[in-house]
Amino acid sequence: MTLCTPRWIGRLGSLLERYGLEVVPVPNGQPIPGSWFGDPEAGLIGNRLMVRGDTPLHSALHESCHYICMDAARRARLHTDAGGDYEEENGVCYLQVLLADRLPGYGRERLFAEMDAWGYSFRLGSARAWFLEDAEDARKWLMDHALVDAEGNPTWNLRQ
Repeated sequence: MTLCTPRWIGRLGSLLERYGLEVVPVPNGQPIPGSWFGDPEAGLIGNRLMVRGDTPLHSALHESCHYICMDAARRARLHTDAGGDYEEENGVCYLQVLLADRLPGYGRERLFAEMDAWGYSFRLGSARAWFLEDAEDARKWLMDHALVDAEGNPTWNLRQ
C-alpha cells in the first residue's frame, strides 16, 4: 500500500493545488480531522485534504476527487461528509484513476491494485476491469460536468 509519506504529500500537493485544494499533513498518532471512514483515511474540511503518514494514497486521491466532483454549494459547506449520488461516486472513482496517472511513480495500475486490496467493489470484480470495460457512464458524467475533455484528460476545473 502506498502511504502519504512526505514525498507523496509533496507530489499530491503539487497536483491538487491546480484545483485549489491544500494538502494538510496531520502528525502521526493524531486523529485525522474530516475523515469520513476514520483513521487512517483522508479527511476533507473545506478546501483542505487532511492526510497522515499512514493514510493510503488512494484514499487521498479519492477524497480529493470528491471535492472536485461535488457542486459548488456542497463544496462551500464541506466538512467530513462529501455526500453525492451513485453517478457522482462513479465519476470520483474514474477521475481518481486519471489523477493517479499524473503522479510520477504511481499510476493507474498501482492504484487499481490498491483499490482492490482496500475493498472497492465493482460489478466486474476489479477496479481495472470496471475502468476499462464498464465506466463509460462515469466518463460521460465527468464530461457533462466539464471535469474531463473529449480525450478523457482532466480539465483542472471544479464542478460548478
